[in-house]
Amino acid sequence: MTALGVQLYSVKDHLGAELPATLHTLARLGFSHIEPYDILSDTQGLKAATTAEGLRIASVHAKITELDRERVLDAAVELGADTVLVPWVPPATFTDLDGIARFADDIGRAAEAAESRGIRVGYHNHDFEFSSAVDGRPAYELLVEQLDPRVVLELDTFWASVGGADVFELLPALGDRVRLLHVKSEPYDGRHPITGVDVSQRLDEVLDVAGPWLELPIVEVVVDGDVFPVLERNARFFRGLVAA
Repeated sequence: MTALGVQLYSVKDHLGAELPATLHTLARLGFSHIEPYDILSDTQGLKAATTAEGLRIASVHAKITELDRERVLDAAVELGADTVLVPWVPPATFTDLDGIARFADDIGRAAEAAESRGIRVGYHNHDFEFSSAVDGRPAYELLVEQLDPRVVLELDTFWASVGGADVFELLPALGDRVRLLHVKSEPYDGRHPITGVDVSQRLDEVLDVAGPWLELPIVEVVVDGDVFPVLERNARFFRGLVAA
């Protein structure tokens, strides 16, 4: 595996009219894939800019359980993406069994509808799915148990660690459900206290533990100031790992 993605939220302040120049920079830094978070505003423009730089789109973030499902799937197909990931739902969803069950049903129905279009549907976590406990168990664990087997997972290793997870135990337990990872080679800045296992200095181990099912590691960073030196540092670090 030599592919490396970047979530475009990392460069959210450099999109719009700057999109072509931004994608040119990301390609120059060594990223092979981008993961967009807005695929409906200008699908054709996004596709053209991506193609022009030789970049690929494997996965996209889109609230397919809330937006016009067919419009989301049309855009995903147009962009050549094979996975649509629900990037966020209200934290209150994970405070009781009924909320978890409703969401599992919603995303399962989306996965069923997407399958005929050759698209997978998945879920991207934050911290609250792990920090919220229902009947003494992490809400994320309860969600995974109820998900349609067609639903894949994109594990954000930073947010899982913030929420209290041990990623080195979690990944083997989830097995081939995890097809994508969000990663960043940055020391934690203290704004989000780590209640789980700090993975920031053990990212080579994270990729190893993710196993043969990992299709793509995706860098996401949110920083104050100039983001491109941070992305350059992350691209260099992770390219070294995925090429090893």
